[in-house]
Amino acid sequence: MTTIVSAPLLSSPLRAVCVDAGARLTGFAGWELPLQFQGLVQEHLAVRQQVGIFDISHMGKFQLRGSGLREALQRLLPSDLTTLLPGQAQYSVLLNDAGGCLDDLIVYWQGWVDGAEQALLIVNAATTESDRRWLTEHLPPAIALLDLSQELALVAIQGPQAIAALQPFVSCELAELPRFGHTVTSIAGQPAFVARTGYTGEDGCEVMLPPEAAIALWQQLTAADVTPCGLGARDTLRLEAAMPLYGHELDSETTPLEAGLGWVVHLDRNLEFIGRDRLVQAKTEGLRRRLVGLTLPGRNIARHGYPVAIADTTIGIVTSGSWSPTLSQAIALAYVPPALANLGQELWVEIRGKQIPATVVKRPFYRGSQFR
Repeated sequence: MTTIVSAPLLSSPLRAVCVDAGARLTGFAGWELPLQFQGLVQEHLAVRQQVGIFDISHMGKFQLRGSGLREALQRLLPSDLTTLLPGQAQYSVLLNDAGGCLDDLIVYWQGWVDGAEQALLIVNAATTESDRRWLTEHLPPAIALLDLSQELALVAIQGPQAIAALQPFVSCELAELPRFGHTVTSIAGQPAFVARTGYTGEDGCEVMLPPEAAIALWQQLTAADVTPCGLGARDTLRLEAAMPLYGHELDSETTPLEAGLGWVVHLDRNLEFIGRDRLVQAKTEGLRRRLVGLTLPGRNIARHGYPVAIADTTIGIVTSGSWSPTLSQAIALAYVPPALANLGQELWVEIRGKQIPATVVKRPFYRGSQFR
């Protein structure tokens, strides 16, 4: 008999302070992380109405550096990087030869630093290893990749009061930082990378810094009534904002065009990148399916993998679903044929053997004040 030994879960440098704050821990993408603290709904609404803080140290963190970096990255991403200035960032997707999504990520362009081009990539925890291998294989030898994933902590401060809450602890003027802007500042006497990005549909910042400084920042913010939040609230918040989750809305067989991410695919520009030909073909011939938003009546929650049907014929699949605390509505994302992706289209979702009506609605389900 062969004994299968599971690798131990990685621990965030913030694990102890999260446990002290009452965190209920769970395994996620090889890490042990807070699922919730005081309760998912309470944490969700804190971010929508005030401010919350998340431990997202599990995210992959790659520092790329070398001559010709912008050109080398451009061959791997469908988004135009040529206009990025230092201090700007681009959300994009890493594609395979078939135009499928290997991952979604953010490129934080830092420009020339000490004589070489430099950028920071934040990638998904579940794909950190595969992304690192793909980048190492496809970037030229002149580009150095430094994996900081387990060396640095990463926290997200999110909500309409996020900027005001974080400002006392940084030396830069956060109000002057535009959306997707980033800078290097100082927190607790340590260098800290601060970006005005997030995964909640609200204003806020993501901060990458050494573990000791991250612990100090966490303790200071929570002492100032910033609500600690877990993965549960992070998922419902991103779902309301219709932000994709890798392994649900995105995978290696799904193109960004199908996932509603056509805005990051710049086929109209003179860019050569892996997967381009297949995306051009897909756009010319028509998409196989499209990602849509659904609402369902009552407390009927459509979970990942539930079939979507019309006239007793299964035509699609749910990728994510939950109760929306903000809207008091059951919501879901699903892939369906393009002909059935029109707003107002009536479909059915099979939930525990019952056919529940569902309506195609506009995405995102919720738009934060910064994005209205």
